Amino acid sequence: MNRSASIEVKRDVEAALIPSGTKVQLKQGSHVYVTQALGNSYTVYVNGNLVRVAGKDGDALGLVILELPDINREEGTAEEKIWIQLKTCFDPEIPINIVDLGLVYSSNVIPLGRNEYNVDVVMTLTAPGCGMGPVLVDEIREKIRMIKGIKEVKVELVFDPPWTRDMMTDEAKLQLGLL
Repeated sequence: MNRSASIEVKRDVEAALIPSGTKVQLKQGSHVYVTQALGNSYTVYVNGNLVRVAGKDGDALGLVILELPDINREEGTAEEKIWIQLKTCFDPEIPINIVDLGLVYSSNVIPLGRNEYNVDVVMTLTAPGCGMGPVLVDEIREKIRMIKGIKEVKVELVFDPPWTRDMMTDEAKLQLGLL
């Protein structure tokens, strides 16, 4: 993907302003620059701002619609599938998934019987004032609910302990040039 070439928006599309999370409309005919296409969303630069466009709206950018594979076709336990789904959630400003960034502190699978579960996720953000928190929380809930048998997903945002670079995996640090 050529990040230096602008892309014309093909139809009006809703986006989330980064880092506030405020909903905005990208108007048909406006020009954007794609900065990342990860998970199932695009981050684009427009008029001096970064915004996040849902992958399902890739056609509005003249790009492919980004969809995730069906998690229920994957082998593994509910817990393993939850971690797979969490790794498809990306920080909109940093091209690293939230697990490798160290934002997810825990995921607790609570068996309800009959192969049904509730899930409690505890996570943080790279910055306490980040408005993208609710956007990421909604994305996490949505992706975990895709797993067969998951009945309820609770995501708790905490800021103690505060996030630091030390929480990132070595793989993430290497990718960001920190190792």
